[in-house]
Amino acid sequence: MSKILAVFGATGQQGGSVISYVLNDPELSQKYQIRAVTRDANSEKAKQLTEKVEVVQADVLNRASLETALTGAHTVFAMTTPSFGPNGLEVEANSGKTIADVAVEKGAEYVIFSTLPSAKDISGGKYTKVTPFDAKAKAEQHIRGLHIKSAFYSPGYFMENFQSQTFLAPRRVPNGTWVLARHTSPKTQLPYIDAVGDTGKFVGAILAEPDKYEGKTFCAATALYSWEEVAAIMSKTTGKTVVYKQIPLQEFKKSLPFEADMFVEGFSYQEEFGYFGPDSKKSVAWAAENARGRPSTLEAYLETHPLQLA
Repeated sequence: MSKILAVFGATGQQGGSVISYVLNDPELSQKYQIRAVTRDANSEKAKQLTEKVEVVQADVLNRASLETALTGAHTVFAMTTPSFGPNGLEVEANSGKTIADVAVEKGAEYVIFSTLPSAKDISGGKYTKVTPFDAKAKAEQHIRGLHIKSAFYSPGYFMENFQSQTFLAPRRVPNGTWVLARHTSPKTQLPYIDAVGDTGKFVGAILAEPDKYEGKTFCAATALYSWEEVAAIMSKTTGKTVVYKQIPLQEFKKSLPFEADMFVEGFSYQEEFGYFGPDSKKSVAWAAENARGRPSTLEAYLETHPLQLA
């Protein structure tokens, strides 16, 4: 009999990828019965999901709804969304803790949590404003202390964000070239993942062999890319000249529409310590090697999803 796999963020990039992967995998589709968990069961995406899987409404702020959603679940893919504001770190960390606590109460046997490394801990307290990273790391620490088996999916930068975060996209300058600008070195190494296409490949590896990967973290990315390499790949796939330019920190900060300190500290932390810490390259290589399917390269992604420079 198949086990119920409750997937949070079912209509989003990560949860949606997990659902699509499991449904299309001959082994996992027999092993697991999906229960899609979403805050809005009436959204268009949720309605489309109901044609393929069970869809339940649950909100992390409503514990009773979580209890209903997790009743009978064997395995839970849990994720949280960033919360901004003065208590953002605690709000997001508590969301992850609550999902896991309810999963344990309801008798679930395994939690796969979408985490991130703690910038504060890795930097020895130097960088304290990268709250989405620290919040997820705090929730992960809590989950590791619970009486439940667990594994962790820690994604790099989403390739999708090149299009969705327009304020970080290359900008045209008077000479006709496009400039990708940050305050960090052009040699800074950054991990990238096709979140929609490849989250399922990493989580799918855990679902296929949960005992093998218990306690492990998949630092999920296809590879590390320098800013120079990113600009070169953008040039190649768009047919336009894209260059990387290192600009003063304050200039970059002024270009950001919100949470400027978070973005500035995030990029600074990654330049100095590595996205996943000092062993980022090794960690990413291990995850890509153990993924259930080859992750998409940045070049292949941008060829399939052409970057619209505007």
